[in-house]
Amino acid sequence: MALRDPVDERILRLLREDARMTNAALAAAAGLSPSACLRRLRRLEASGVIRGYTVLLDEPQAPAQAIVLVQITLERQSDDYLRRFEEAVRRVPEVRDCLLMAGDPRLCAPGRDGRRRRLREAAQGAAVAASRGGAVRSSFAIRAVIGGASRP
Repeated sequence: MALRDPVDERILRLLREDARMTNAALAAAAGLSPSACLRRLRRLEASGVIRGYTVLLDEPQAPAQAIVLVQITLERQSDDYLRRFEEAVRRVPEVRDCLLMAGDPRLCAPGRDGRRRRLREAAQGAAVAASRGGAVRSSFAIRAVIGGASRP
């Protein structure tokens, strides 16, 4: 895909704010005709810039669950260790997000009852599988102050 232009960026910003808006509303807000907007949208989807659409839950309103943040420090940071860790963590269905941050992978998953223990054990297993060592620290979120949807 060619580099995104300011119109594509405007479409992406608008969709981050409200991914459920109709194509007609999106086109009007982006300053395009509906057909031109739809072509751009389909191109952004086909190229993988837009990977999908999702629902953001207000966690306190959702069924009783907590957010568990797990910080994993791998024994080594080699490409092979990171690849093995990534493969192992992809097999853990409870993991909602996994980020490599300044060399330390961090997982984010809803945790409830026995799922908290399972997540911690799975994360430890993924770290061990990847590096034969390392450290795992877990934290439980109290509440979200700023959610991802509020900051495009």
